[in-house]
Order: sequence, then structure tokens, then C-alpha cells
Amino acid sequence: MIPEPPPKVITRLRDGRIHAYVVGAGVYGTLEPAAVFQPRDGDEVVASVVRQDVERGVYTTLNGVVCLTRAGDLMWASDFEPHSDVRHGHRPGCALSQDGRTVWVYRPDAMAERGGGDQWVVHDADSGAVVARRELETVGHGAFHHVHPVDGSVYLDIGEGQDGSVIVRGTAAADSEPEFVTYPWQDRCLIDLAPSGHQFMTVDHGQADVAFHDHPNGDVLFTLPVEAFGYDPEEVFVEWGGGYLTEHTAIVTLGGESQDGDEWFRYHLVDVRAGTIGGEFTADAANPYELVPLGDGSWLTSGPGGDPVRWSSAPQPSAPPHRRTAAPGRNNLPLREAATVTADIRVPLTPQAPGARRQARQ
Repeated sequence: MIPEPPPKVITRLRDGRIHAYVVGAGVYGTLEPAAVFQPRDGDEVVASVVRQDVERGVYTTLNGVVCLTRAGDLMWASDFEPHSDVRHGHRPGCALSQDGRTVWVYRPDAMAERGGGDQWVVHDADSGAVVARRELETVGHGAFHHVHPVDGSVYLDIGEGQDGSVIVRGTAAADSEPEFVTYPWQDRCLIDLAPSGHQFMTVDHGQADVAFHDHPNGDVLFTLPVEAFGYDPEEVFVEWGGGYLTEHTAIVTLGGESQDGDEWFRYHLVDVRAGTIGGEFTADAANPYELVPLGDGSWLTSGPGGDPVRWSSAPQPSAPPHRRTAAPGRNNLPLREAATVTADIRVPLTPQAPGARRQARQ
């Protein structure tokens, strides 16, 4: 029996302010912010996270991490030293632990030219004191945190651009210092954790396949290459998106290019118990990374005003693929004749380097 998870809190940066949305039971349609946090004057927010009671928020800038109350009072701040004047190529990230007692901050110091390597720093959420610091052997542009829903461990997926992706897991008990484990891959991007936390989903950095792994050891349960979905791997790739729709069903996104040069994407369902591919999944999304599965049968997209929209319905039968304007940097061959695109043109996907992938999820 999977315990009922607490409501999720997601954030969106709008007009320079952090909007926090509570994704609770029975709440669908366009979500209204439960709280709005005003960053300090002059701060340009890169990433943010808000506590479950929406009374406290944390955000990173290019040169520090800040914790505020809902009323806007400063709890604490920690500068990244030395100060970096590099404006592009590095995006510090942050996450709150499951119990809200610690703040986990990824510092891409190498790309920020601070004279050292990347760091993963754990702060006390109340005081900002450094609880632990991990020196990382990475040169990352950015990273995504994934908090385990049961044991409280934290996964970090570091994007190193063309050099690949590194996954590190940190564990922290209440009475001991965090311990860190680096998984033995540099070619897999962490996409999502299962709602129970029993497994996780990765996509090959070269976008050739999707794999499902046991938690916490990372053993591969099964792998599905592009050809398993019925496509030519020379023409179609797995997107760095998707995730767990439910405990037993994952969404895998595949994309390619039509004969007239337009890029397209399709969502496919996978039964993670049997390791088998189901039907296609239809969702109204402008790009492959807009859809965010929530693990409870629902998912998010973005509304026209920037607020998230929550959806829930039974998967629909096969539909034409979404179509998008070709993004520069993709070197994909045209799709075979049978997969010619007929859907309406969607909003173009903004091409992103691997280190900045799935930026729309933050």
C-alpha cells in the first residue's frame, strides 16, 4: 500500500516574483497561487522552492541562495564565494528536504569560473548554517533535484552539456551527516522517481533509449530503445522528458522530424511492472517538456497566462503527433512515410543544451 502523499507545492517565476501553487486532491484546471514571494531588490531568481505550508521560500541567484518568509522577511542568505561576473552557462539550483529541515543547493562553480569545482551544499533550513558540503567532480551547467518521497534521500542530476550527465544521491538522517553516492554512469539523465520511490526513470544522454532502475542501487530493471516503440533509431530520439503518470505507468516522449522539416513529438505509455509499451497518450502541450506527470494519474501543462493547469483523464487512443517548428542543432533524418505529420503547428520548442534541459519544469 502506497501512503497518500502530501500535497505538492510547485513554483513559477512570474514578473520577477515567485508564485507557489499547492497541487492538492481534487484541485484541477488552472491553479491559483497559494502564496507569492517577493525576492530582495536586485535579485534575479534562477531557481526556487517553497515549503509545504507555503510559509517559507528559498531561491538561488547566480551568486547566492536566499531564504525568505511568506511576508518577505529575510531568514538567511549565503553568498557563493568568490563572486562571479559570468552571466551565462551556470544555473544554481535548490531543493528542500522531505521534512523541510535542510536546503540542498547545487553550485556549478566551475562554469561560474570561481576557481574550483562544482559543489553540493546542504544548509540548515532555519539558520542557513552549512550542514554538509560535497565537492563534485563535475563541470555542470545546471542540475535538477529529485526528493525521494519515502526515505528522504535527494537525487541530483547534473547536466554537463555535450560531456554527458552525472547522477548523485545524498542521504541525510536526523542525527548524522549526509552521505553521498555517485552512480557509475555519465550518459544517463534522471527524469523522475516513482511515486513509491521504489524505482526511477532515466533517458540516455544521446537519446537512444529509456531505462528504469531499482532504488537505491540503480540496477537496471529494463531498457526500451527507440526501435521498441516502432521507430527508426536513425530518425527518432527519446526526449529528456516524461515521467511517472502513476505508480505503474510511465510516459515516455519520442520526437523526430517530418519530411518537410517540421519537428514533432509523441507521448507513449509504458507499463513499468511488465516492462511493456502501451498505447499513445494525448495531452495538449506546446513542446515535449511542458507536460509534467504528477504520479497520481494527473499532469500539469502551462496556461496562457503562465499559471500551471492540472489535468486528469483516461488515456485516449492513438492520435496524430504534435508538430513543432524544427529546432536548430538537431541532426535528425526525416521520418518514414508512415509517420507523416498532419497535426496543427504548435508553439516552437526552444532548443536547450543538455545542461539546461527540462528548464520548463522548474
